[in-house]
Amino acid sequence: MFILVASALLAVVHVYLWKRLVADTTRRGTRARRVGTAALVVLMLLMVAALTLGTSTDPAIAQWFAWPGYLWLATFFYLLLALLVLEIPRLFLRRWVRGKPEPASEDAEQRGVSRRVVLARGSAAVAGVVATGFVGYGVTVATGAPTVTRVPISLRRLDPRAAGCRIALISDVHLGPIVGRSFTERIVELINAERPDVVAIAGDLVDGDVKHLAEAAAPLGDLRSTHGTFYVTGNHEYYSDYRQWLDHLPSLGVRPLRNEHVDIEHNGGTFHLAGINDHTGYQWQDPGDVARAVEGRDADRAVVMLAHQPRDVPGAVEHDVDLMLAGHTHGGQLSPFELAVSLQQGAVAGSYTFGDTKMYVTRGAGFWGPPVRVGAPPDITIVELTK
Repeated sequence: MFILVASALLAVVHVYLWKRLVADTTRRGTRARRVGTAALVVLMLLMVAALTLGTSTDPAIAQWFAWPGYLWLATFFYLLLALLVLEIPRLFLRRWVRGKPEPASEDAEQRGVSRRVVLARGSAAVAGVVATGFVGYGVTVATGAPTVTRVPISLRRLDPRAAGCRIALISDVHLGPIVGRSFTERIVELINAERPDVVAIAGDLVDGDVKHLAEAAAPLGDLRSTHGTFYVTGNHEYYSDYRQWLDHLPSLGVRPLRNEHVDIEHNGGTFHLAGINDHTGYQWQDPGDVARAVEGRDADRAVVMLAHQPRDVPGAVEHDVDLMLAGHTHGGQLSPFELAVSLQQGAVAGSYTFGDTKMYVTRGAGFWGPPVRVGAPPDITIVELTK
């Protein structure tokens, strides 16, 4: 049902784009209109194929429709925004458009164009330049190396001896038809260069099956840290049969935290590192459970909890977690989409405080869908715990 509704909505919006970009700028029956119409149909079909088949198809095959389909998704997004904004000046220019009659015959139309067509073509050109500019810039950001952000966070119950423990936080790598082994190698190299004490992967590591992506994930086995690498599920793991990844990741030295905690002893001081299943896990009978994750904790020790989605922070507050580390939001990925993310998640990126509980949300190291990031560069965060 969701796919049907989403497909219908995409079709309706593409009709609007066709009206503004093709029908309003070309004459009926011309080759330009036929080519423009066909191009929009093909692009829409590529986008639907990328959204529905991209994670279930061998990446070697999926990349051929995922790249154009996802790039069109980003272009489509910015074309839509630009055209909707341009509806405002179009409204105010209605009187100017009516100031010159439409050509009375086809011969007259061939000698010149009406003000209506001039306005339509001008709007289409502006929207095209804006969308192309944003997407072109966003591709260079998304496919470039993630920035390394260093953030000190003080915890009220942290054992002073454990102060200085450095946690490398990554999320939302989204290995799949576009992001592959070379991207993982770059992330591992950046993390190892920081010499962290703990590596924390906060979900959405993959978009696909182990049989297709084992090679892309293999460099994770080269991660180096004092106390090891830990992982919690994200919503996208559930779209790809999360159990196979829970079985495979330990072979790479990555330990899943399944509504549980472990003790991290650093320089003689100890704190709890907890992890919960993704917020949507209940749909697969695998719900997140903060109470279970901190069960048996030492009330005098600090708790650092990994959770994929920021909206799990109320549970962290309720169970007196000192710090929650999350991802999922991508920082919005395509600005101004962060406005919708903030409404749905209550956070976008950076540091937040809720009573005695602190939260840090990373923008993620990779991207979902379009290889485009605008206003939200990819990020690896080094969290340094302080007293």
